[in-house]
Amino acid sequence: MNEQWLSIASDDGFQTQVFVVRPEKPAKAAVLVAMEIFGVNSHIQDVCRRLAKEGYLAMAPQLFDRVETNVNMAYGAADIEHGKALKQEIEVIFKAPVMSDIQACIDWAYDNEHVNKVGMMGFCWGGLNTWRAAQQAQGLWAAICYYGGGMVAEVELQNKPIAPVLAHFSDNDMTTPMDGIDVLREKYADEVVVYVYPAAHGFNCNQRAAYNEGAAEVAWQRSMAFLRMCLA
Repeated sequence: MNEQWLSIASDDGFQTQVFVVRPEKPAKAAVLVAMEIFGVNSHIQDVCRRLAKEGYLAMAPQLFDRVETNVNMAYGAADIEHGKALKQEIEVIFKAPVMSDIQACIDWAYDNEHVNKVGMMGFCWGGLNTWRAAQQAQGLWAAICYYGGGMVAEVELQNKPIAPVLAHFSDNDMTTPMDGIDVLREKYADEVVVYVYPAAHGFNCNQRAAYNEGAAEVAWQRSMAFLRMCLA
């Protein structure tokens, strides 16, 4: 595999730093990895490496760059508070520009890596951004949302996704209450595949106390099957 950091320009000229991992053989498809509120940290980089081992070009943009660059945090109490503050600032001021940064990454993959299709996978706040991208982004063929905090809120469910979505939720997560998940299932049954796991928010991350190895492995295998189906 080959790893590098590079800058990708959005329509307004803003340069986002992106962690890129290329597989051993030229990739036919790319997968954007949308970060949690902790930046493109070791967990997100590990997800990129796992995707590259599956044969995908993996790209993780630093989606906090418009308010703070090079965010790379762990999961301590101070990190959580700092991440929440950065997320709040982005959501209030730069919500739309972040979507343009994501679109720029999608376009870059097509233009520079000559892939045939692009998918996206996001965790926590990244799951929410992946859901929004499924509703708005052009050229996106698959969207996988892991416990996307806030994505089942009424305002986030107003627009039908234009890309197929796989959503992994936990049954013990205040950011994605079960009644909201039920609305998502009912409203977009044809566009969204939903799984709920007996786990807590953050169950995929082996650096968090919430890590659930069984749920994480099942969700990963389902995610890989979904990507194989949508990005073939």
